[in-house]
Amino acid sequence: MNPSDTTDPASELRRQIDALGDWFHNIDIDGVPTAPNHFLGDYPRVKWRSFANAIPDDLSGRTVLDVGCNGGFYAIEMKRRGAARVLAVDTDERYLMQARFAAGRCGQEIEFRQLSVYDVGALAERFDVVLFMGVLYHLRHPLLALDLIREHVADDLFVFQSMQRGSEAVAPVAQDYDFWDMDHFDAPGYPKLHFVENAYSGDHTNWWVPNRACTEAMLRASGFRIESHPEAEVYVCRRAPQPEGAGAIHPARPLTP
Repeated sequence: MNPSDTTDPASELRRQIDALGDWFHNIDIDGVPTAPNHFLGDYPRVKWRSFANAIPDDLSGRTVLDVGCNGGFYAIEMKRRGAARVLAVDTDERYLMQARFAAGRCGQEIEFRQLSVYDVGALAERFDVVLFMGVLYHLRHPLLALDLIREHVADDLFVFQSMQRGSEAVAPVAQDYDFWDMDHFDAPGYPKLHFVENAYSGDHTNWWVPNRACTEAMLRASGFRIESHPEAEVYVCRRAPQPEGAGAIHPARPLTP
């Protein structure tokens, strides 16, 4: 170090982190947090601690796709568990810049690519583990996104997280209802996807917020079997057969007279 250079390494790191803009992922980089004043606290680490045990500790030899990677927290954690390859995608180049910086400083070799969830088919490969954390409520077409993930990239394990609002109840749902039977729509435990026309929490990209019953129904409808629900918003799933007539990317069921 140049004796005339009195720059504190931590202060220089803080400057580099801040130069990348506001961070949504609080990541500890050499003792310097990227988002020390996050309104959710030490996020997403505080959430990660509550479901980390639901994901294999050893991912050696496995491939991971992180869809909507944001600042890279989960991609880094997957690589720390020994994943052979981690590909992290996001549509926001600023988040990708943050994620590349964080991964580099944490010594984790991760591939980053600017890509929308609607374009995952362009990857032309499947992954052993697919992460979809905090993305669904930012999408105008959420069920299509789940269909595309199952159809094109999910090979086995699917880890899903979404903000949820409304009742935590999950009511039994019949296979079919008569046209004049409407009472179930008002039941607290019936699947509901709340539409945000303007903004929610100051964010104009918040479009749809499910209740718990809706989250679980959408996962099943897209062809994912829920294995565990380790945290209020987190579901660990496996790829499963898709229900009859499911998905905009599949032929519609024939109309019956």
